[in-house]
Amino acid sequence: MVARPITEKERGQVKALHAEGMSRNDIARKLKRSPSTVSKIAADLNLTFERGPEVVAATEARRIDLAARRQALAETLHQDAEQLRAQLWEPCEIGEFAGREGEWQTAYLPRPRFTDQRQIMSATATAIQQSLRLQPAEGGADAGQVRSMLGTLGEVLVQAAADDGDDDDG
Repeated sequence: MVARPITEKERGQVKALHAEGMSRNDIARKLKRSPSTVSKIAADLNLTFERGPEVVAATEARRIDLAARRQALAETLHQDAEQLRAQLWEPCEIGEFAGREGEWQTAYLPRPRFTDQRQIMSATATAIQQSLRLQPAEGGADAGQVRSMLGTLGEVLVQAAADDGDDDDG
């Protein structure tokens, strides 16, 4: 099959439709030509179908949308961390199977057991770390600073639990 020659009429149509803002593929459909033929005609006429400004605007809009979503997720993770942190010193009910018969037993405690507190702290730290990855703290995005802060917080809580445990003895 021999390619159909490009006519001057088609060149004029491509120029006019391009000036109207029609896309390359739309021009090709209208003229019943391949997109590559329309691109060749456009190149001969020094026309381009670049959508640079539209692509830049769409990319920027997407970046802004993702930043807003990351910020919202970071805020939710901070709320989760606060809720977890509040559980550290709240009264709680624990349950476990016990005895020969393996019966379910529950007990009410003035606060979670130390091992449970440690797990709560670990979950709290994870929520904070993930939140800071999504939305770094202003002036404190350095990971070393964050680890130091979390380490200090953990040490203080462990010491507080130990001090509180000393009060139970007497």
